[in-house]
Amino acid sequence: MTESELSAVLRADGEIAAERLDHWAKTAGNRCFFYYGEENKALTYAEFGARTDRIAGNLADNGIRKGDHVSVFSTNPLVCALAMFGIWKAGAVYCPVNFGYMGRLLAYQLNDTAPRLIITDRGLLGALIGVANDLQQPPAVCLFDAAGGAPGAGDSAAPVAIDARFGRRLAWADLEQPATRPTVSLAFDDPANIIYTSGTTGPSKGVVQPHRWMAQYTFWGRAFLSTEDVIYNDLPMYHVGGAVFNIVRAAMVGCEVAVWDRFSPNAFWDRIRSRGATTAVLLDVMIPWLTKAPVSPQDRHNTLNKAHMQPLPESHAAVSKRFGFDFVTAGFGQTESGGPLAIFIEQTAQGEGTPPEFYKGHSHEEVLRLVRQVGIPIATAEQASIKRVMGLPSPFFEATVLDEHDQTCESGQVGQLALRPKLPGLIMQEYLGKPDKTVAAWRNLWFHTGDAAVRHDNGMFAFVDRLGDRIRVRGENLSSFQVEDVFAQHPSVGLATAFAIPAIEGDEDDIVLFVTPHAGAQLTEQELHDYAAKNMPKYMRPRHIRIVDEIPRTATNKIEKYKLRAKLLAELGRTV
Repeated sequence: MTESELSAVLRADGEIAAERLDHWAKTAGNRCFFYYGEENKALTYAEFGARTDRIAGNLADNGIRKGDHVSVFSTNPLVCALAMFGIWKAGAVYCPVNFGYMGRLLAYQLNDTAPRLIITDRGLLGALIGVANDLQQPPAVCLFDAAGGAPGAGDSAAPVAIDARFGRRLAWADLEQPATRPTVSLAFDDPANIIYTSGTTGPSKGVVQPHRWMAQYTFWGRAFLSTEDVIYNDLPMYHVGGAVFNIVRAAMVGCEVAVWDRFSPNAFWDRIRSRGATTAVLLDVMIPWLTKAPVSPQDRHNTLNKAHMQPLPESHAAVSKRFGFDFVTAGFGQTESGGPLAIFIEQTAQGEGTPPEFYKGHSHEEVLRLVRQVGIPIATAEQASIKRVMGLPSPFFEATVLDEHDQTCESGQVGQLALRPKLPGLIMQEYLGKPDKTVAAWRNLWFHTGDAAVRHDNGMFAFVDRLGDRIRVRGENLSSFQVEDVFAQHPSVGLATAFAIPAIEGDEDDIVLFVTPHAGAQLTEQELHDYAAKNMPKYMRPRHIRIVDEIPRTATNKIEKYKLRAKLLAELGRTV
């Protein structure tokens, strides 16, 4: 397709998420948009639209202008979603913060983002106040108090508790007062989000995503959905999977999104049945939990006919057969590049997957037609047996594998996955405040993803490994630098080095930490585990900690992590 044809494809059903919400609020206002399972609360498109209009108006009345950064530091996905759309309607930039962050991690991101306002929960206020002295420009604070009930109810007295070192203090209820939505014109290349990714050799980087980024990221995942579909979500709102792939995708389609705070293997199927959810993102770490339950004749008696598995496990066919998934999607997703690679798998023939009495959404044949229409490759379960397959390029991208000299690799040769967008605004605008990192990533007119991949003879791309010291735990990407940097602040730690080993279960990693103590310092592994619990989110804490007298180095003073990895694996009786 030509550039104009590609633009028309994205614009056909709108490429600005806030405008799509407006569309559905006007044309299907009584349809449920957001169901919050923790409170059994359902908001229609009209209700959600009206509340976010008010939030936008009050943000504007409190000095928030187009392009301003607004951080959201909350455990409540409904608050996050309302804030996110309200921020966009005000023309501002949604800047979510991992609610597990504290201390050094939290201070770094807030200083890097420099928000005008931060929206937070009373339960997280202690972490925010704890970094007040470390913030270069403490922002204004808006406080949501869960004790006051639902968002916007009964929390008007909350601001008195906010530290005076911060700027103006507001309650969440202040953002939901009657107000006129500001008149703001949004273009496809205006910044929408700043979401942080891991920094391999330095601090994490804020990825500036334009509005069109969200349109392409959700494109192939919504191409086959109808307004009858229900998207299930238990991913956090600081993650692109939760905020964009699920919440924004629902708003683009005009369907319902059913949201819970976190994944629960015991409650998962009850949640699916309670809302008639038809599609869900299943991270690799979730699938073993679901398959541990005893096999039952009732396993297929559910409405979940389309599952997105990230990454695609080798067991995808068996899992689909057991639970009756008609279709499984997979691909390569990245904070910087969105969803440039995808594969669509027809797991079961029509009538052999989800029982007809439970089936919702487009018919089996209509789904296949729509997928073909947008150029997504359709594979059988057998064809998708390539280990760690990521799929083929979407219509909006060129993809290749490059060697260390940026020469194209031959089929079957491992190199770095590189992408080239066919339209502006499809990939991140920049790494916030890091022009050198931005330029390095865009070498020779290709965006370098930082992931090792291979292209097979059939054109399929497959993931090989993470380049550098990147680690993946519980669906989160982080770097060894982030782990090492936190432990380096411990007064008794001389040197800290972190790396990953394969997890016993699933396709993710366990974090390992080796440290040497300062001369004369007394240090125990339990002390370091306790330190991690106080200073790091749970997913970032090392599973294995070892205290040693010396860490091996090369003649040029580089740490030989491979020796430490081999040492620990031998200790654990593993050969991988």
